[in-house]
Amino acid sequence: MQRNVHRRPLSSHILMGDRFWCNGFNQHSDGGWKSLSPSYPGPKTDFSRINSKENFMERLPSEVLIKILSYLDVSSLFCIGHVSRLFRQLANDDILWQKIYLSEFGGWKPKSVNDVVVMDDPREVEKQSTGRWKMMYLRNMAEHGTKMWRKYLRDISPYTALPRQTERVLRNLNVSWELTLCNNWGQRSTLEQSRVYFFESSVIVRWNGGSFLKYHHISSIQLYGVRKEAPKSPEARKPRWRSLMLKVDTKTCPQSFIGNDGLIKAFLLPPGVIIGIWRGQNSVAFIMVSLHFHRLVEKSVLGSPTCPYAEPVDLLPAGDSDPELGLHGYSLHFVLHNTSTEIMSRYFGQLSSRIVQIERRLVELRVINRTNLSQHRSLSGSIKLPWKSEDLEGAIENCCIMTLTLLDEFQKPFWCVSSPVCITMTKKVLSRDYKGDHFLMEYQNPDGEVKMMLVWLKEQKQFFLFSLTVYVTVANVNKRFSREY
Repeated sequence: MQRNVHRRPLSSHILMGDRFWCNGFNQHSDGGWKSLSPSYPGPKTDFSRINSKENFMERLPSEVLIKILSYLDVSSLFCIGHVSRLFRQLANDDILWQKIYLSEFGGWKPKSVNDVVVMDDPREVEKQSTGRWKMMYLRNMAEHGTKMWRKYLRDISPYTALPRQTERVLRNLNVSWELTLCNNWGQRSTLEQSRVYFFESSVIVRWNGGSFLKYHHISSIQLYGVRKEAPKSPEARKPRWRSLMLKVDTKTCPQSFIGNDGLIKAFLLPPGVIIGIWRGQNSVAFIMVSLHFHRLVEKSVLGSPTCPYAEPVDLLPAGDSDPELGLHGYSLHFVLHNTSTEIMSRYFGQLSSRIVQIERRLVELRVINRTNLSQHRSLSGSIKLPWKSEDLEGAIENCCIMTLTLLDEFQKPFWCVSSPVCITMTKKVLSRDYKGDHFLMEYQNPDGEVKMMLVWLKEQKQFFLFSLTVYVTVANVNKRFSREY
């Protein structure tokens, strides 16, 4: 073997000896493994004759194999550790990872002799458990990367209590979002994002479908945050970390029709998955998901491939004897938007409730009172949700995205929502102050409800919002503030 061959990542070639062929596996683009195609043009191997005694690579001295592995990058070391037990042991070698660690963190010095393995004496190395330097490398890399993006997330907006630099951090970390679709037969397919739309407190991600993708064949939808490491060379392929963010069972999840146009009809799967289906074909035209910025970076990079990120519980200041704690001091950042424009964006402070306003086990917060004309707000633009799928595009009428950020008395996010909402005409006159068609926009989930009343002003050709009420569940208030309302 020539030394320059092993300077390339392992994923770009296959190690072979006299009768060795990496156990017949190759690397997926997502870091997994799949069987090599039978049409692979490489040399044919009689696998029935392969055993550890005849394996040329395993007959080489460990020193030679470690020297060969020293020319691989970190991602290739992880890959080759899946080949066999021998290569897993060699890929975790402390001497190998010490060199990698020092090349990355050259100026590092241990705080005490117990922090690291003494590497001067080979006998001391054998006494220590293997993998120490590897774990130190991974921990320092994780801490280094986390410190960098957490520094930018400390810049908090006073209106939303959300980091101002969320979009910047996501782009710097090279984060994208992928969908994994499972069909009725257990087969999986992955869709990479087609377009991303960033707003002040949310992001909309769109995936294009295809005629091959039938909606009634989909049994589950999984949303992953994917962080792609930028390769140092065009030939290098870095493994991608996938953080599970959402899993929806399409067979049991309640779905609702939210609108249509001449080409598609759209359905909503809670908490915010929009699926557009070609009319008359039952094929998926597109899938869109609206994601709130609250801990979006952590959810996208700190979860595991099988378990979502667990949000920490915000502890309230101790010793507060306010008898009405949890019923006053709220503030709300409220946005109506679609994939292209903002329809409304407002901040409301000093929202309060009273004990007598607790109905249906909901705490009522009146944001815009329909009897107070000074609070009423006009909406800019029409209420519709533009969509696009490959070369075709359209708009779902009477539908848009609502992004709500409710802050508690201590200016901490209490209830965060980003989801499609629909407007429906009502025959009942909701306000005597306005002439025109009256409409309702409502949203509900296990944590609360939102109710909006609007009127269409024909002369101005715009909607007017004259009532906005937010309800949060008493159970959440009691849990957050240790109350017994």
